[in-house]
This record gives sequence, C-alpha cells and structure tokens, in this order.
Amino acid sequence: MDKGWLNRVTVIFLTITVLVIVLMLGSTLHRTSRITLPSSGPASGQTAVTGDALTVIEVTPETVQAAVATLSRPEEYRRTVTVEQLWQGGSGTYETEVAVSGGWTRTDRTFPGGRVRHVITDGEVTHIWYDREAAVYTVPAGGISADDEQTIPTYEDILNFSAGEIVLADYREISGVNCIFVETAADEGGYVLRYWVSVDTGLLAASERLLAGEPVYRMAALTLDQALPTAEDFTLPDGTVLLETEEG
Repeated sequence: MDKGWLNRVTVIFLTITVLVIVLMLGSTLHRTSRITLPSSGPASGQTAVTGDALTVIEVTPETVQAAVATLSRPEEYRRTVTVEQLWQGGSGTYETEVAVSGGWTRTDRTFPGGRVRHVITDGEVTHIWYDREAAVYTVPAGGISADDEQTIPTYEDILNFSAGEIVLADYREISGVNCIFVETAADEGGYVLRYWVSVDTGLLAASERLLAGEPVYRMAALTLDQALPTAEDFTLPDGTVLLETEEG
C-alpha cells in the first residue's frame, strides 16, 4: 500500500480527533453554573428559572428545607428594603438602603419624619449615627444581627422549623421574581409567617406576618442595584474606613 496515502489518512484522522476534543472542551468551558433544587419524587409541573437553565422541581413542606439549603446570599450587593407595619386604624412605611460586602452590612433607614439612622456592623461591633451628625455610637452588636438592623426576618430560620410548622411551600413568582414560597402554621401568639426567597439571588425578596388572617408586617426588596458597595459605604463620619473594598 502506498505509504504517502497512509500518511494522508493518518493526518486526516488525527485532525478529526483534535477537532472533536476541542468541541467537547469548548462545550464544557461554556457551561455556566446554576442552582439545582432537589426533588424527592416526580415533578409536579412547577418550573423554575435558575441561571441559564429551566429546572423542573417539586417544592413541598417536606422538601422545601432541602431546597432552601441550596441557596446562598451574594457576597456583595446593594438594594432598598421597604417595610410596612400595620395596626388597627393605621400603618407606617419606611425604606432602608442596604449595602453588603462580605461580613459587613450598612443600613441607612429613613423614618417617616425624614430622620436617617445610619448603621455599619460586622456582627460583632456596630457603629450608629444619625443624619449628618459627627457623633458615632460604637457598641457590641450582641444579639442584633444585620437582618435585625434591616428589620427583616432571617429566612434561614426556615431550616430550623420542625415538622408540622411549615404548612405550605411551593414555587411561585412575585412581581416577576422567581421564588420559593413558605408559609408557617400559626404560632402560640396566632401569627403566621410568609417568605418569598429568590432562587436567582438567594435573598429574601418579600415577607409577611399575619394575625387572624390580616397582615401586620410586610417587607419587599425585589431588585438589586447595579452599583456594588464601595469603601465610602463603610466609612464613618470622621473618615475612618472600616472596610476596603476592591473599588475602594
């Protein structure tokens, strides 16, 4: 057999093999990460948008804790939290600007009268000042978490509910945000909690607290701001920089 012909066949074979390997690697490298929610059985027709994929899942009171456990909060983000507190014959609403970077959280809460309460905390030490005042109160954080400073429930508490405390759980949208929804049974005081946890950001997007079927508390934080926190967000009035961010 002609050796030249054999050489040409060998070259063609090697070229095809290399192209196949390149295509396989390219497909692997371009595959993005996604959140995969667990299912304990056949899907119930609910569809979640998670990253670049559609994942058919089943979320029930029995499986929701495992689903929530797969979520995690972003390391850095900025958003506005709106809280409404309701009582018989009235209600009050206020907004809190929130900036988070690593273990640090800054909240700027505007009260109905216009006064602004500024807080920067790392969970161990909390710095507090009002409006444009120079005086800063620095105190141990104690049991007051960054979520408490935002006056929002800690949705990870869902993981600590016992059997029977969760009476409803499914997948649903709220204002276009894809969420895991959880509703609890009434506690000893008669209060029912509702959570909407975003599957895209891993953050609590909305929450309600009801008494006798009527809301007494609502919160919503449905979108994230485009701009990430900077060192200025974690700087005290006297110029002390508590956290140097990448941009700072």
